[in-house]
Amino acid sequence: MSKTVGLDKKDQLSLAPDPSRWKALAFIALAQLMVVLDATIVNIALPSAQHALHISDANKQWVITAYALAFGGLLLFGGRIADLWGRKRTFVVGLLGFAAASALGGAATGEAMLLGSRALQGAFGALLAPAALSLLAVMFTDAKERAKAFGIYGAIAGGGGAVGLILGGFLTEYLNWRWTFFVNIPFAIVAALGAYLVIREPSGTRNRSPLDVPGVILSTTGLVALVYGFTRAESAGWSDALTISMFVASAVLLAAFVTVEAKVRHPLLPLRVVTNRNRGGVYLSLGLAVIAMFGLFLFLTYYLQVVKGFSPVKTGFAFLPMIAGMITGSTQIGARLMTRVPPRLLMAPGFLTAAVGMLLLTQLDIDTSYAGVILPAQILLGLGMGTAFMPAMSLATIGVEPRDAGVASAMVNTSQQVGGAIGTALLNTIAASATTAYVTGHMALGATNPELLKLQAMVHGFTAAIWWAVGILAVAAAIAATLINTGRPGGSSVSGLDTDEDIEDEVRIPVVAH
Repeated sequence: MSKTVGLDKKDQLSLAPDPSRWKALAFIALAQLMVVLDATIVNIALPSAQHALHISDANKQWVITAYALAFGGLLLFGGRIADLWGRKRTFVVGLLGFAAASALGGAATGEAMLLGSRALQGAFGALLAPAALSLLAVMFTDAKERAKAFGIYGAIAGGGGAVGLILGGFLTEYLNWRWTFFVNIPFAIVAALGAYLVIREPSGTRNRSPLDVPGVILSTTGLVALVYGFTRAESAGWSDALTISMFVASAVLLAAFVTVEAKVRHPLLPLRVVTNRNRGGVYLSLGLAVIAMFGLFLFLTYYLQVVKGFSPVKTGFAFLPMIAGMITGSTQIGARLMTRVPPRLLMAPGFLTAAVGMLLLTQLDIDTSYAGVILPAQILLGLGMGTAFMPAMSLATIGVEPRDAGVASAMVNTSQQVGGAIGTALLNTIAASATTAYVTGHMALGATNPELLKLQAMVHGFTAAIWWAVGILAVAAAIAATLINTGRPGGSSVSGLDTDEDIEDEVRIPVVAH
């Protein structure tokens, strides 16, 4: 850009793109795959782990909840640490810590040890996830290269959960549940070693401002209360006193957090990161889309295993069409079109395509053909989500100052994590209520064929919740179409930039690399 004029050859060379950036992408993508698949790989292993360690039914949810609380609650703090320490260092420390926590979980001899390891996994995941995304943000600044890099990252972020189902099924069925933890260790060590040797973080991108301790406390406790409120609602109900008190506490704490961030000199989350209409639109639409996606994984897994009688491995392979669709949508559609059309023209149609796929799944019954309904639905879902996720991941960090890249990346992960917690609790509650209502209205069938009634009621509950997922995806598409108004990356339009500060931010990142 114009600021490079007058620089001598040495200075211009120091500002040149890192020649190892594509190798770095491989290790960043590997780490992201590990974090994303860990969210679903443990789900398949949970019944076996519960039996082996004598975990009660009341406490089994904490295997999932302990991870979600630590990960969701500490993400903003992890993003700020990445900006302060340096993203490469934070990334490597997060990976090694995740490996150690996974080893502890695989070797668990009791309930407390397993739950503690899951909380540690979540804490180190909150360090490495925003560091990974922010490394991409500061290393890939050319529009076309950024599109390719985020295409790969978006495919992994969207499809990693389904990969976890396949891998979890294999490990649980042919080895044992402990390997769903141990498998993280080689992932983490290879990624950490590669990152240490290959990644060269651009200079001048750290934020060395003092840590906003009140912001850390308020954001962490507020997000923990929010995630726990939704998690508890799933098991105890929405009218439970503790559920309600968690939501009230979360609202108070997060409101106080916003107030503090608006006044302190060095905020944990500069409000300029989220008040930009484009980034705000990405965070909101992405969170809503994840709500719908988590509903799909949850209900389709149960449908295939309980209703259709699929084994864990066969269930995992049944999700392959969606993975293929996500990879195609992200790398072949999103990445190729991102530099040619505005992001909203990829995100909104992408979410709508996914909604059509979800709409097909509302037709499920106990005799539904996999090839006739589930297969095309998954292909549409994968194509739509892959096409939408790719520009969303890129747009969430474009235009931010390099020193804010970590916390902007953390907001992407926070919207996904909170969306996942909401999706699991909200859609599961809707499904359970619809199932109960169906049983009550078909008591005659229960007297003659109770097993058939049980299956029909379960499928009815799934389809009732999936209708809500369709609506949520439609709302995500509407938000993307109306709030996100920036032009195509690399184009002349800066209509999505709201202030002079934002325009300076848009110019600043290319200066680091050129």
